[in-house]
Amino acid sequence: MKVTGRWTSLYRAVDQRGQVIDVLANARRDQTAAHQFFTRALSHGPRPVEVTTDKAPVYPRILDDLLPEACHVDAAKKNNRIETDHGRLMARLRPMRGLQRLRSVQTISSGHAFVQNIRRGHDELGIDTDPHARLTAAFAELTLAI
Repeated sequence: MKVTGRWTSLYRAVDQRGQVIDVLANARRDQTAAHQFFTRALSHGPRPVEVTTDKAPVYPRILDDLLPEACHVDAAKKNNRIETDHGRLMARLRPMRGLQRLRSVQTISSGHAFVQNIRRGHDELGIDTDPHARLTAAFAELTLAI
């Protein structure tokens, strides 16, 4: 995505059920950024057995370092779950005509991931309601908790 006319990388970790685990916006798509993202994503839950990525050349080295026991898959069309979810985020951002700061990308993409997780029933919020009213019920629960 573009931030003030410059390409920016948006890393997203999605598990096998479609839950967004972590999101990281970074100005660069290099080894340092990828290492930071995978370290953050791995701290949120159990270690995966299989990791599916695109064909970025830095991923095999980093995954061998952080997850030597995991199988790394980078075949074509295997990362469709991530790309599909990323498409929904881009559709949300398109009417906004881009963002001006990297921090804004991080905040909006994290919020989008949070709402998507609630809609899919991955969080404990609004779980006892009708799926069409789940988001409203979840935010009602959040307002009572705050």
